[in-house]
Amino acid sequence: MAFEVIMPKAGIDMTEGQIVKWLKKEGDPVTEGEIILEIMTDKTSMEIEAEATGILLKIVHQDGETVPVTEVIGYIGDENESVDTLMPEEFEDTGAEESEEDKRMIRLEDNYHVAVIGGGPAGYVAAIKAAQLGAKVAIVEKGVFGGTCLNVGCIPTKTYLKNVEIIEHIKVAASRGIIIDPSAFKVDMEKVQEFKNGVVRKLTSGVEGLLKSNGVEIFKGVGKINKNKDVVVNDTQIIKADKIILAGGSKVAKVNIPGIENDKVLTSDDLLEIKEVPETLAVIGGGVIGTEMGQSFAGLGSKVTIIEMMDRIVANLDHEVSEELTRDIKKKGMEVITSARITEIVDKGDKLEIKIDGKESIIADRALMAIGRVPDVEGVGEVKLETEKGRIKVDKYMETSVKGIYAPGDVNGIKMLAHVAFRMGEVAAENAVKGNQRSVKLLSAPSVVYTLPEVAMVGLTEEQAREKYDDIRIGRFNFSANGRALASSESVGFVKVIADNRYGEVLGVHIIGPTAAELITQASLIMEMEITVDEVVKTIYGHPTYSEAIFEAFADVLGEAVHIPKKKK
Repeated sequence: MAFEVIMPKAGIDMTEGQIVKWLKKEGDPVTEGEIILEIMTDKTSMEIEAEATGILLKIVHQDGETVPVTEVIGYIGDENESVDTLMPEEFEDTGAEESEEDKRMIRLEDNYHVAVIGGGPAGYVAAIKAAQLGAKVAIVEKGVFGGTCLNVGCIPTKTYLKNVEIIEHIKVAASRGIIIDPSAFKVDMEKVQEFKNGVVRKLTSGVEGLLKSNGVEIFKGVGKINKNKDVVVNDTQIIKADKIILAGGSKVAKVNIPGIENDKVLTSDDLLEIKEVPETLAVIGGGVIGTEMGQSFAGLGSKVTIIEMMDRIVANLDHEVSEELTRDIKKKGMEVITSARITEIVDKGDKLEIKIDGKESIIADRALMAIGRVPDVEGVGEVKLETEKGRIKVDKYMETSVKGIYAPGDVNGIKMLAHVAFRMGEVAAENAVKGNQRSVKLLSAPSVVYTLPEVAMVGLTEEQAREKYDDIRIGRFNFSANGRALASSESVGFVKVIADNRYGEVLGVHIIGPTAAELITQASLIMEMEITVDEVVKTIYGHPTYSEAIFEAFADVLGEAVHIPKKKK
């Protein structure tokens, strides 16, 4: 069947375009993706690619003509096809009855400028941003707004970790002159759950309120893209939109280990809902989720063992930081087993036996499967998007291999963090509404591990920097020499700065210690603004503050730190 070439709608304000020049003539062969004509709008000129392979059968509108958007300007088809005979048949009433599927499809009367699939960090931010730019927006969410981070990730785990922080303060209170009997307190998991759920509900309802206040139309259900590039909701509604933003987020990753399907093996989602703290807990995976959840339940009273396949926990961290974190959580009673390959999980009645190749088995009441998350690509539906290892491939504008479909956030697997998803969603929305103008820059995007102590990093690790640069310098300052940290009984950890020795360019900053998650934003700003080490040390930092450790680490890069003993040459 002949394929229509239409005047594209390149932005929400575009109503017509002028054909500047056809680069092909009738009868010429064309290939999908090949540029076949140039058009001009009131804002810019554009090159239009063929969306099918075949013969340019007919040019309906010629060079110089101004044509309304979405109007047919040409046809591509097979060599023996005739546009005159084929096109009328598309609209001919054959007398055939509608199929049951067609009958139950409800096509919405009004088209949207942007349809968003997914109400997580990338999706809801994209929807609001597009609406702020003047677009008519629809958003589809199959569960609760807020996505993984808000519902079963960042936010609920932080409520648990705050409880652990309070318990740790109680334990050290006596050393500060506050006499509390540590044995007199207990953890009421029902109250813990109630508080956690209250925080989540407040935030999820807040997201929905923000969407409504910005005029975004909300649809509840599973959204998928069909072959016509429409969004189908629950197989009953079709949402037509000029552009689609697919922000399906992620789901729990699974691994093929015999016995992994046992009901005593929990996902992080499951663990956040349990009403009793297990006496013993084995954590399968020592990444961000595993260490955070492991420490949460260790603080609540579980005997926790982390089992990690790599040679260290949270292996993407700078080596020194990972080692410091391991030492500290071991001091708090957690066991860490690295370079461990689990061969089988055996149900022993009220216990689990976790068998490890070449090592002793671990016996636990429950196990947490924390090997990470993978993109949730359910929303792709019938459209053919280019993927790589289960991730949707996107360009710097967040656009997929199919024009007009964008995929920000976890679905593209570039950097699966909520704050990165926020930015990707903004960029995708802006490009969907205005045309591809803004790209995503991730140099200054930090990563944070909400353990106690907190860990945060931005830029390159020392290992990565040494591979990429010939001459680097390292600066370091320990919180044990920071007045605010000592006064707060939070002196574990350090700040580490990695810089290019020649130009003073900041290559990476790594923090393990108090308020690391807050402090890292300073480092992100420094890197985003391309501030050099010399310029940082000209800044006056408040005293006494945790942030002085950042200043001292930068000064140490230059060998000018005042509050570090002079190094012997």
